[in-house]
Amino acid sequence: MAKDFDDPKVEAAFNVFSPAVKKKLMRLRKLIFEVAEKTEGVGELEETLKWGQPSYLTPQSKSGSTIRLGREKKTQGDYAIYFKCQTTLVPTFREQFQDKFRYEGNRAILFRIDDKVPVRELKRCIAMALTYHLRKKKSVQF
Repeated sequence: MAKDFDDPKVEAAFNVFSPAVKKKLMRLRKLIFEVAEKTEGVGELEETLKWGQPSYLTPQSKSGSTIRLGREKKTQGDYAIYFKCQTTLVPTFREQFQDKFRYEGNRAILFRIDDKVPVRELKRCIAMALTYHLRKKKSVQF
C-alpha cells in the first residue's frame, strides 16, 4: 500500500503527470520510502517540493542527498529520478551498474515508460543517495 501524502502540494505535483507517468513515479516514490525505512542511519524521510518536483530529504539524520522525481524534459513518455549533480552518486551508479540504466550526465537515471525497471539495482542507488553524507563521513563504501 502506498504511503499517504502529508503535503497536498506534493500530491498535486504528482497529479499533473499523465496517468502512465504518474503510475511509474508513484512506484519510484514507494521504493524510496521502502528503502529509507530499511536503511540504517536514514531516519525520517521528508517529502516536499524542490523546483516543483517531488523531493525526498533526510532532515533529521542529514544522512542523504536530495532525491527528486520528475518527467524527463525532452520527451513526454520518459521519467527520471534525479540526484544532486555535484555529488559522485550518478558516476558511481554508472560504474557499478553500467548498462542497467540510462543516465543524464551526473544528475539522473532515466526511464522509458515501457522499461522494465531493475528494482534491486535501483534500490541500491536509492540507498546510496539516502546515506551519501553518512558514507562520506565514515568513508563507507556500498
